[in-house]
Amino acid sequence: MKPILLVDFGSTNTKVTAVDVDNCEILGTAAAYTTVETDINEGLANAVKILEETTGPLEFQEKYACSSAAGGLKMISIGLVPELTAQASREASLGAGAKVWKTYSFQLTKGDLKEIEAYHPDIILLTGGTDGGNTECILYNAKVLAGLSYDCPIVIAGNRNAADDCQEILEGRTTYICENVMPRLGELDIEPTQKQIREIFLNRIVQGKGLTKAMDLVSGIIMPTPSAMLTAMELLSEGWDEIEGIGELIGVDLGGATTDVYSVADGSPANTMTVIKGIQEPYTKRTVEGDIGMRYSVRGILEAAGDRKLSKIAGVNRNRINEKVEWLETHTDYIPDNDEMEKIDYALACAAVETAVSRHAGSLEQVYTPCGLTYVQSGKDLRRVKYVVVTGGALIHAKHTEEIAKYALFDETAPGSLRPEKAEILVDRKYILAAMGLLSQQYPQAALEIMKKEIAYYGHQE
Repeated sequence: MKPILLVDFGSTNTKVTAVDVDNCEILGTAAAYTTVETDINEGLANAVKILEETTGPLEFQEKYACSSAAGGLKMISIGLVPELTAQASREASLGAGAKVWKTYSFQLTKGDLKEIEAYHPDIILLTGGTDGGNTECILYNAKVLAGLSYDCPIVIAGNRNAADDCQEILEGRTTYICENVMPRLGELDIEPTQKQIREIFLNRIVQGKGLTKAMDLVSGIIMPTPSAMLTAMELLSEGWDEIEGIGELIGVDLGGATTDVYSVADGSPANTMTVIKGIQEPYTKRTVEGDIGMRYSVRGILEAAGDRKLSKIAGVNRNRINEKVEWLETHTDYIPDNDEMEKIDYALACAAVETAVSRHAGSLEQVYTPCGLTYVQSGKDLRRVKYVVVTGGALIHAKHTEEIAKYALFDETAPGSLRPEKAEILVDRKYILAAMGLLSQQYPQAALEIMKKEIAYYGHQE
C-alpha cells in the first residue's frame, strides 16, 4: 500500500482525500472548517483527524494540495475587441483556474483603473491585437496600468510586436511576456498563458494567501482548485495512454456562491450549413457563474429563472419563494429542515444548473441570406455530449441529485440552446474530482482508474 494525502483548501472547508495509489483505491475522505483567518494548518489537522477516524493512522508517503481559500485566484483580463481578443483573454484566465472579476475591452479609462484598484486583483492579463495587427490599444492600456498603486503581476499576451514595448512601459513592475492568446483572427493559443498564470499562483499568490503555513505539511500546493477540477474532467474524458476515458462530457460544480461549468468536447457545428460566430471555442473550457449559487448568490438564481418558474418546479407559492430567497441570503449556512424548504432548495438547484449550463453551452439561430437559410452558431455545440458529471455539496447531498442534474439537458422550450440531448448523469458522490486532478500530476493512471471506479462505474450501476 502507498497512501497519499490530497488536500483542497476551500474558502469554507478544507477537504482531504486519502488514496492508495498501488491499488487505485480511495481510503477515505473528510472535511473541516478552513481556518484561513488564523492558521490554515489547524483546519487541515482537524480534517486529517476526522479522516483517521475512518482509515486509522496512516503514514502518508506524499501530500499534495490545491486551494481556492481566501477568495481563490482573482484576475482582471483586458483585450481589444469584446468578441475576439477580450474573449480570448477571458478563456485563458478561466482555464487557468482564476475567478475573473471583469473583462475590459478597448482603451482603459480612469474609471476602469479605479475599479481595478478597488478590486485589487492577484494577476492582470493584458492582451489585444493579433500578431502584426493593432498595437495602439495594448500600448495605451499598458500606460494606464503603469499608474497602479501596487505591484500586481501583469501577464502580457497580446500582439507580439508590442510585447517588449509594453514591458518597457511597465518597467519596475512584475511582468511576464507570453505568446499571443490570439495570434491570428479567430485562432486561440491560450495554453502558454495558462501555464504562466499557474506558475505565478504557485510562486507569489500562495504566499499572499497565507498558505505558506501549510507548506511544511504538504509536498506542494500545485494549482488553484478549479484548475485541478478541469484537469480531472479532461483526464476522465480523454483517458491516459492505453486506458480509455469515458468520452465527451460536461461537468457542473454547484456551490453556495458560484456555479462552475466545464466541458471537454469538440463543440463544432453539427452540419455544414452552420457558420461559427466569434472565436473557435477551446476543446476544454471552464465558465464561472458568479451570480448563481445556492446561498451567497441565491438571488441571482431568482433573477435568472424568475419566481414563476421556481414556483412551478417547487409547487410553492411565488410570494413564499421571494420571501424565502430573501431569508436564505442572510442564512447562508442553512440546511433545509422541513418539507417546504426542501422543495424550494430543489427548485433553486434545478434552476441554477439549467442557467449555468445554458450560459456555458452555445446557441443556434436561423439567418436568412441571399443564398437561403443559414444557421449561425455562437459558442459550443454540446448536443452530442455523452455524460454530465455533477459535483458540489448542493448536488452531492441532495435527495434528488439525478433529477436536478437533468436540468443541464436540452429543453424544447429553448430550441436554440445547444445543451446535451441525451447525456447520462454521473455523480461525484465522494467529492473527489479536485483531488483526482491533483493526483493526476504525479499518478495519472491511478487518478483515472479511481474516477472510472468511483464516478463512471458507480453511475452505470444505478
